[in-house]
Amino acid sequence: MNHHPGNKPLQLPPLKAIQAFEQAARFGNVARAAEQLNLTPSAVSHQIANLEALIGRPLFLRSAKGVQLTPAGEQYLREVSGLLQNLASATERAGSAVGFDCLRLHSAPSFGLLWLLPRLERFRLSHPDIQINLSCSYESLHFGRNQIDLDIRHGYPNWPSLEVRTIRHEQATVLASPALLARQPIAQPADLLGHNLILSEAALVQWPQWFAQQGVSLPQAPYALSFDRSYMSLEAASHGYGLALESSLLAQDYIERRQLQPVFGAERASPVSAHHLVFPRGHAELPRVRRFLDWMQGQLGHDFSY
Repeated sequence: MNHHPGNKPLQLPPLKAIQAFEQAARFGNVARAAEQLNLTPSAVSHQIANLEALIGRPLFLRSAKGVQLTPAGEQYLREVSGLLQNLASATERAGSAVGFDCLRLHSAPSFGLLWLLPRLERFRLSHPDIQINLSCSYESLHFGRNQIDLDIRHGYPNWPSLEVRTIRHEQATVLASPALLARQPIAQPADLLGHNLILSEAALVQWPQWFAQQGVSLPQAPYALSFDRSYMSLEAASHGYGLALESSLLAQDYIERRQLQPVFGAERASPVSAHHLVFPRGHAELPRVRRFLDWMQGQLGHDFSY
């Protein structure tokens, strides 16, 4: 029986070979990959060799220090990591309640706690068929290994291989509790020099830059308090411990609850684009991710940049 060339079966590598390749690439070490997969190092090497034979190009450069990806290996890793994640997600969905999908989000802690968490119920009510898994940490996680659909990152955007949607019109603004301002009115930036200033160490715009923008020299006085996280600075400022220079986005609910208020008008604020929604390009095709992006657009309006 003659087969049409178009009917030739797809050349699929064994899943074990893909897993061996992905783990060896992750650790740069065959022995560590074998440990993760509960195999012998020789079995992992054999799987990788079979995969290279199937592809017809070397995926690793071997040395006494370990293994290093070739350009072909780097390209293959980018593509198969997403496939492994999709396979894991499909398997998870097959075993979960029919009709439910799990949206796995990771967020910088301050954004996750101060902005996203208070609004997640709105998303849940409008998308009741999507379960939400939210993790927060101070590092950028690996989308495939950590099973993350979308990461909300803080910092300067420098992720060329990923899709990035930036939250626009965020501002660094001086904030204080209404009680503090009632006791000690502030009319101009120079008036701050005699007050307790709270330093947010992770903020993209800090006191020295802000004072320079206002044309005021900042004396070399120690800060009253310093914190490595914005949620700590904002909470301290709400208790009247001092003045914070912080994100208008993160402080939004504090301001609405009248626990904090901007000390100056918008003309004294510093524009900053510090928060970004980041994800592998293929993830935008996942309905749960697309629906979350549309919801974020609805929440932020013109402040959400595609």
